[in-house]
Amino acid sequence: MDSAIAYARDHADRFVEELKAWLRIPSISTDPAYAQDVRSAADWLAQQLRDAGMERVEVMDTPGHPVVFASHGNDPARKTVLVYGHYDVQPPDPLEEWTTPPFEPVVRDGNLYARGSSDDKGQAFMHVKAVEALLRNDGELPVNLKFLIDGEEESGSKNLDRFIEDHRDLLAADVVVISDTGLFAPGIPSITYGLRGLAYVEVELRGPARDLHSGMYGGAVHNPVNALCRIIADLHDHDHRVTIEGFYDEVRPLTAEERATFAALPFDEKAWMEEAGARALRTEKGYSALEAVSARPTLDVNGMWGGYTGQGAKTVLPARATAKISCRLVPDQTPEDITGKLRSHFERNTPETMTLTFTDLHGGHGAIVDTTAPAMQAAKEAMRGVFGRDPYFTREGGSIPVVAAFKRLLGLDTVLMGFGLDSDSIHSPNEKFGLDRFAQGIEASIRFLDAYARQSES
Repeated sequence: MDSAIAYARDHADRFVEELKAWLRIPSISTDPAYAQDVRSAADWLAQQLRDAGMERVEVMDTPGHPVVFASHGNDPARKTVLVYGHYDVQPPDPLEEWTTPPFEPVVRDGNLYARGSSDDKGQAFMHVKAVEALLRNDGELPVNLKFLIDGEEESGSKNLDRFIEDHRDLLAADVVVISDTGLFAPGIPSITYGLRGLAYVEVELRGPARDLHSGMYGGAVHNPVNALCRIIADLHDHDHRVTIEGFYDEVRPLTAEERATFAALPFDEKAWMEEAGARALRTEKGYSALEAVSARPTLDVNGMWGGYTGQGAKTVLPARATAKISCRLVPDQTPEDITGKLRSHFERNTPETMTLTFTDLHGGHGAIVDTTAPAMQAAKEAMRGVFGRDPYFTREGGSIPVVAAFKRLLGLDTVLMGFGLDSDSIHSPNEKFGLDRFAQGIEASIRFLDAYARQSES
């Protein structure tokens, strides 16, 4: 292990240059215009896995974008680790807000700026380079290792569940490792043991058959934007609790131990607010900011439009108004249940002057992992080896639906050992990934495989 870590440090500059080459490929999965780029990104990764020494590497087709699969070792006496990540990226818009072009990676102040640098090419690539370091120095891996790298994560992974179901034997393992989460703060190691789920919908209210002159019809014809604003305004009460009937029925309450852990975390609330550009906190009554953003359910309007929004004046009474709404879910909420309750709420509150179109866009289940499990303890040992201190076990507010899918379809728990930061601007202009964290992630991957192999032998 020590020689592999030394190798990774000696070749750090080359690893970064290779990552830059991958980041130059605009693998935007949600836009059909980039389909060939997505395929090119998959092929590029497959070659890197071959070069690292993986025994079997395939780019496997799905009805959408391909997945990249690789494996090394088939020793029944050894544990098997499945590494999941994704090589597709978010669209870079708005382009004018990038300091440098999103697909021309540059290093500034120790950070690598490019779309996908943190989410998730940089983090997935850490594990590829860990494999190279181990195989070049030890000649073998301490565990059987598999890779499943998705090409549709940023567009909902709509074909991944079926792929997992159809390839259960191929993907058989003892644990999954994902690096698509973050450290608690710079220099403060953490391992995520909980994720929120997601229910994501679109609602449209339609009033008149066409946009109308607001002078001729305003005051007598109900305005769909006004109507939708009223419904949305009533989705929260004065305590910032969601008013959807039954929304909290299945919410698993935080334990006293969990709340004590949240309170003990070194959270700089003022710095967090400054980074977000927030003037004040607005949390559900009775919960701290950390609890609110990671362990409580939410409902947010992600976008809303209707009528004329261009330059200058056009005084219309719009024919329709639309909003996209997402709910972050906690155990034991399910996207199916919450989406149904959202639908019922909008149906009950749509005025008779409007017709409602309600569309279920997609959803995902949350997850909780036992922190005492052997793989989690191996991750703890690995992070301690890198940072010289024990990591915190934390919950994260985002959603990685495949974590629940691995549990449901393969019976596997997931170790979420990520190296991103909230300030990495994932999904936003000027996304970045610290070169120090890229190096730390490679070392942590090496140490984890070693620690998990030793635990599995005891």
